[in-house]
Amino acid sequence: MENYNVIIIGGGPAGVSAALYLARANFKVAIVENGPGALARAHKIDNFYGIAASGSKLYAAGLAQAKALGVDIITDEVLAVEYYDSFVLTLKGSAEPLPAPALILATGTKNITLNLPGLVELEGKGISYCAVCDGFFFRKKKLAVLGHGPFALHEANYLRHIAAEVTVLTNGQDDSAAKAAGFATITTPITSVTGDQRLEAVHFADGSELAVNGLFIALGTADSTDMARKLGAQLDGRFIKVDADGATNIPGLFAAGDCIGGLKQVAKAVHDGARAGLAAIKFLRKQ
Repeated sequence: MENYNVIIIGGGPAGVSAALYLARANFKVAIVENGPGALARAHKIDNFYGIAASGSKLYAAGLAQAKALGVDIITDEVLAVEYYDSFVLTLKGSAEPLPAPALILATGTKNITLNLPGLVELEGKGISYCAVCDGFFFRKKKLAVLGHGPFALHEANYLRHIAAEVTVLTNGQDDSAAKAAGFATITTPITSVTGDQRLEAVHFADGSELAVNGLFIALGTADSTDMARKLGAQLDGRFIKVDADGATNIPGLFAAGDCIGGLKQVAKAVHDGARAGLAAIKFLRKQ
């Protein structure tokens, strides 16, 4: 396994920009990216200095530029990030953990939303978005995880060692992996969640309901905010809170791009990435 000085999660403009500065400063850098994101879906970018190209071409050119400078591009899904003596990533496609003393979060933000009656009202009252953060408070309780795919399965596996029981709710999607892992699984679409002051039940389209003490939302894949929350980084709503250098309150942890809020433009993401990359260089040189 390579010994990286810094890992960047996200292969868009923010992540690549950070990687370019770090690689040119002679640090060993890896970008972990899970395939094309919002940039690659843009039909044409014609408001970025010196560039008039499709989003997919700009995305591919950025990764190629980073690779040419010696940056390793790892195409995989990040299931979890933890901190011991360094930041340690768990990847879907590898049994080996991926560590580094510095980490830059640049995956953007999720566009997945769930218009579910009762969800907003019960957030923090039985509704959670982080198994590592909140699982402790639900010891020996009946829990459910809402989602399908590797991220949801990872959250369910974490909770199974804490809870009395864990049920995976796919909201109409198939999830044979959860069944194969031994979890009770309900695929019926969800209509609402209810409770008097705290979550008490999840209701389904067929009229049935599931009594639970906690519901953990794990839709899609883990984004920068999910990872920051697990590490204990401060958030500002659904965005990661950073200082003027792109640093979070966790030493060695930086964030850039859409995940820190503000203008959702390539120009701004490139600036954020450059700032975070330079801040990471200063951090690493003090180690």
